[in-house]
Amino acid sequence: MKSIFYVFAIAMVALQFPMQSSQISTSIKSGSQHNLSSKIMEENSSIYDFTMNDIDGNPVDLAQYKGKKLLLVNVASKCGYTPQYTELQELYETYKGKLTILAFPANNFGGQEPGTSEDIKSFCTENYGISFPIFEKISVKGVDKHPLYRWLSDKDMNGWNNDEPNWNFCKYFINEKGELLKFFPSAVKPMDDEIIKLINS
Repeated sequence: MKSIFYVFAIAMVALQFPMQSSQISTSIKSGSQHNLSSKIMEENSSIYDFTMNDIDGNPVDLAQYKGKKLLLVNVASKCGYTPQYTELQELYETYKGKLTILAFPANNFGGQEPGTSEDIKSFCTENYGISFPIFEKISVKGVDKHPLYRWLSDKDMNGWNNDEPNWNFCKYFINEKGELLKFFPSAVKPMDDEIIKLINS
């Protein structure tokens, strides 16, 4: 009778160990994912933590813009708002001692930026004489949203704002300290009084 009891006890212990092992494995995996997410959040805690490729494929460390105000704009070549390039260039030329404009082509809205980097660069220079920095095409919305735009549109990362672009030519204003101050929707023109006020503040 005792031998049967011992066999039963040993079997129960053997059955418990795989469960504990599985639970430990799951716990470790869950912890690793949490740590990875925390690490990503920590590494991208500032806009100056990002390095982006310019339209020619060269890496640009955004930390080089410390001390300058920034206007980040998601742009497109075939949009009703595309003529805003004219005012963006005017804004840049007028205030480039204080402000840098960073343009990020994106094809998220209506497929209105379908071209290659070469196409985009030629379009901007030939039609609008753009001289402010233009970067490689990225996604600014959805599951494949670039980490920079995740930072811009997640209040847990930037401090207050959850607004992501809802069309081309949305604008994010960053102060000299790298703090996000304001989100402007597409319809707000680059030379808008509020933008000018922020530049001169």
